Amino acid sequence: MIRRCVVAVALVGLIAAPGVGRAQTWSPRDADFPQVAIERDVRVTMSDGVRLAVDVLRPAGDDGTAAPGRFPVLVTQTPYNKAAPQLNFRSDYLITRGYVQVIADVRGTGASEGMWDSFGTREQIDGKEIVEWAASREWSDGNVGLHGTSYGAINQILTAAQHPEGLRAIFPVVPAGDVYRDIVGSGGETNTSFIPMWLGLVTALGLLPPTYTGNDPVGAVNAVVSHAAGAVGFQTTMLANATSGGDNSYDGPFYRERSPLEVIDRVDVPTFVVGGWFDLFQRGEPMLYERLAANGIPTRLLMGPWYHVTAGMGEGLPADGVPVLPELELRWFDHYVRGVADDDLDVDVAPVTYYRLGSGHWTTTESWPPPGVVYDERFLSGPGMAPVSTGTLAESAPAAQDPDTLVWQPASGTCTRSIAQWTAAGVNQGCEADQRTNDAVNSLVYDMPVATDTVLAGPVAARLFASTNGRDAFITARLADVSPDGAVTQISAGWNLLSLRALDESKTTVRNGLTVRPYHPFTRASVLPVEDGVLNELWVEIFPTGALIKAGHKLRFSVQASDTPHLSPSVPTEANLAGSVLQLHHSAEYPSAVVLPFQTSGP
Repeated sequence: MIRRCVVAVALVGLIAAPGVGRAQTWSPRDADFPQVAIERDVRVTMSDGVRLAVDVLRPAGDDGTAAPGRFPVLVTQTPYNKAAPQLNFRSDYLITRGYVQVIADVRGTGASEGMWDSFGTREQIDGKEIVEWAASREWSDGNVGLHGTSYGAINQILTAAQHPEGLRAIFPVVPAGDVYRDIVGSGGETNTSFIPMWLGLVTALGLLPPTYTGNDPVGAVNAVVSHAAGAVGFQTTMLANATSGGDNSYDGPFYRERSPLEVIDRVDVPTFVVGGWFDLFQRGEPMLYERLAANGIPTRLLMGPWYHVTAGMGEGLPADGVPVLPELELRWFDHYVRGVADDDLDVDVAPVTYYRLGSGHWTTTESWPPPGVVYDERFLSGPGMAPVSTGTLAESAPAAQDPDTLVWQPASGTCTRSIAQWTAAGVNQGCEADQRTNDAVNSLVYDMPVATDTVLAGPVAARLFASTNGRDAFITARLADVSPDGAVTQISAGWNLLSLRALDESKTTVRNGLTVRPYHPFTRASVLPVEDGVLNELWVEIFPTGALIKAGHKLRFSVQASDTPHLSPSVPTEANLAGSVLQLHHSAEYPSAVVLPFQTSGP
């Protein structure tokens, strides 16, 4: 009770900062070179004999001839075919300002030989070898940075963890932290809105004839044949295994090997992490920053109001004094890769810069979560069975109450922000701004009226007490801002199968005695029974956020039984879900609650 009083008093005086408020003393320099010279399909032989194809893009003069001399190098690794515009992460902005860019097709993709296995051990070794090759070329001054978005950001971290000679800094834009929890198997179900589409994209681009086909038709045929074999041996097999309930539908060594958070403690070069509140990797990006900062590595975090496909463009920048992404990257690399003195970098670029949802502005803080965050519970009180009634989020658990009932149905989620976020904004129906229709159909809804401007900043967790009729149950937990006109705007969400409720206490984050980031093993061995009428405690991890809930609005917590088309159960799991009737309990004896990160001080 004392903790809740402190939160309430502090929130009364909290005023959200209108902007970043830092005067910039640095300005980007003009291009040093007018053109870019390209040497295509340079073959680089890896230590196992497989040849990767790279394009070398160099600063050039007016006649297009590569400028003489040695330059710092930026290495980019892509599975999307380096011949594909935009998907190759080419940066003329940086090249014309004095950097060589080396763009490599990762093994088994584009024009490279071998079979693709998406961040596997051999591909990670390739990253180290490509960096060391680039550092040793006649056009290189020996200093290397890593550049790229999404896949090209994840492999930056996996490469940096191997400490390749010459690597000085990295700038990962929208990298994953934990590929299972962030995207592939959130809550224990398979991401069917993005993963099949993504695997199909890599496969299709890998089957295009390499750009060197005319000069080396035999090599080109061999590359395409190996890519086709990989499509059957890896892509198709992996997807079929996951959807049928095989090992890939659970967490395990396959995903641990490919997750940057598993190796982030080995990264020792300056790292600028760019993420988004509606990105595919919303969960992992702040966690990567937290670990780097805790290890004393020079690091920054920029979190925007972006979906995956808009994050790389820094949509909405510049604003509130935040430069566009190419300028931030230029400054980062000029200092840490070129070695240019920049005494004002630490003053101009705060450790954390994030867009505060609901405020329309960016703000800065010295850490993530911000120093002024206090975690507190808000307890569910029913009945919250939409559309008949709306429950409440209260400061104390209610007396004895009847539980609320949620019947399994597989169609919830089709009119929510999920459909935009988890297709990487490939599908956008407008529901991301108002999902009241979804909340009104087979949902449990609990609202908290907000009397004074309230800021949330950090991870969110839900502790739920639930029983079923003996069937498994899937929980989709959403946090939303309800405006005075009734519009429901999702802030964040989390998911969990009741049968995968087991916690790993050693990896669960606890603050002030409250669980704020539960960690579920999600392994086959961690599956627990769900028995008829037996009460179970379930923690749901809701992905982190930074948001202002304005006075006069409501903070909403809602629960649904699915999140379609984002997540789909495997075939055996769906058989266990069919016919499920869940009872969500909320009382003094079974105090279901949401643990919220209230920012009580600071900007």
